[in-house]
Amino acid sequence: MTQAYRTHPGVWALALMAFAIGVAEFIVVGVLPAIAADLDVSLARAGGLVGLYALALAIGTPLVVLALARLPRKPLLLALVTVFLLGNLLAAMSTSYPMLLAGRVITAVAHGSFFAIGATVAARLAPAGQASRAIAVMFAGLTLAMVIGVPLGSLLGNALGWRLPFFAVAVLAMVALIGTARWVPALPTQAAGSVAGQLTALTSPPILAMMGVTVLGFGASFAAFIFVTPILTDVTGFSSRTASLLLVVFGLATLVGNLAGGRWAARLGWAVALRYMLAALVLVLVALTLSMSWKLVMVPLLFLWGVLAFGMSPGFQAGMLETAARWTPGAMDFTSALNISAFNLGITLGEVLGSGLVARSQMAMTPLAGVALVLLAQLPLLWLARKKLTARDAAGSAIIGMKLGIALRIKFSPW
Repeated sequence: MTQAYRTHPGVWALALMAFAIGVAEFIVVGVLPAIAADLDVSLARAGGLVGLYALALAIGTPLVVLALARLPRKPLLLALVTVFLLGNLLAAMSTSYPMLLAGRVITAVAHGSFFAIGATVAARLAPAGQASRAIAVMFAGLTLAMVIGVPLGSLLGNALGWRLPFFAVAVLAMVALIGTARWVPALPTQAAGSVAGQLTALTSPPILAMMGVTVLGFGASFAAFIFVTPILTDVTGFSSRTASLLLVVFGLATLVGNLAGGRWAARLGWAVALRYMLAALVLVLVALTLSMSWKLVMVPLLFLWGVLAFGMSPGFQAGMLETAARWTPGAMDFTSALNISAFNLGITLGEVLGSGLVARSQMAMTPLAGVALVLLAQLPLLWLARKKLTARDAAGSAIIGMKLGIALRIKFSPW
């Protein structure tokens, strides 16, 4: 590999932070029954710790990024990780559902702003044409958290108390803080448009369409994933210990999918890669619904599910950055924040649909809610592809017209 294609150490530092944040986001999935029992709330209400976390992240992220658009990137990332650390300490020490939820909300706002700003920093540290791969490396920290952090946290939380994983996340955040200070370079602050100019992104049809792709496509897996532990224990029949270990299978799949998804997006183009992965996800979610009671079938399906569900992440983010560069170039950080919001609105949407089915004792049907979302995601994706093609044709016609005009001027020039 040549020097031009080596990953910048600052990108690895961002991945280290993403690991700590990834554990915090998804650890609740592994200890959801324990939290519900200890705090004396229903399983469906406990699921709100994931859905409301995502909602707070979705609302808070664009506002924070907009307010801090002109601050230097490195000090801002350090401040966000510090807030994230404090939020996890509050969650770890909570003795009631509202207190735990407050800690989650604080954590969520820092989490989303970090990913929105970190994605643009990773893209700036990458060689030309390799932005999607750099973003994939950064997001690999998130998926690696699911390989190691969530399964290990689930085992420890279910054996020694659900608060222990939150304390562990606070320690990880401190390590991430040190890594950021050491490896992320100080970058010049990019010129940002006015607040009013950046807010115009909210009225841009291509930006809204890209958000729709992310909301529906990423959210499709979460109607079932939030309840994956009780699905594996209550429906499939695995023990809680085995279910925690099976999260390793899913986590490994998310890591493989994230890295492969970055390569697919770079090679095929993000729109084509997303179209193929969304189609494959439909098949996997239908197979999950039909095979949920068969242990031997569930293990490979978990792996395929993880590959597809998180393999789309680099494509979603690369798609938003490309769309923003074309349609709203003065609001890159803000549109990146909007896409982080879209990721988490998708989680919230999935949680609402899944919790509604669980409340009606229909847990085994949760993957079908995801099927409906995937099919809907194809609509804005197709519209964007057509919009991009139309813009390209228009640009090509303009170039041809310019060349023709030059040729005519040369032909009829008196000189």
